[in-house]
Amino acid sequence: IMRILSLDVGEKRVGVAFADTAVKIAVPQEMIPVDGEELANIAKVCRLKNVDTLVVGNPRNSKGEETKQTEFVRQFVDKIRAFFDQKGQNLPKIFFQDESLTSVQAESNLSRRKELSRRDRAEGIVDSEAAAIILQDYLESLN
Repeated sequence: IMRILSLDVGEKRVGVAFADTAVKIAVPQEMIPVDGEELANIAKVCRLKNVDTLVVGNPRNSKGEETKQTEFVRQFVDKIRAFFDQKGQNLPKIFFQDESLTSVQAESNLSRRKELSRRDRAEGIVDSEAAAIILQDYLESLN
């Protein structure tokens, strides 16, 4: 059984979702603010949930090309690797998963469930919902 954490990396917030391959349902978690403690908080969640795989949303433009955000996410993942190494914590295997339109889909899902307000956007609910969509896509790709 793989225990998987998914990250939807943004410049202000990191959306987070969790699943394991026994249940195969991605569940949004509390988002992590990018406030200087984000790497420690990601490492803590990995430790507490005994995560062995990280799935990170890989942004691309509508033509499937890399963007400035793609580079930002790559650099963020490099920082995660360095942080785990520095702390002597086992680094989960890391996979990139296409995240095209996941934020749009997340907003649509939340709107359908009438759960989206300005407050929700500020609290990062969309980010964690997007992380869940990224993770669900990854889980389905394993079949």
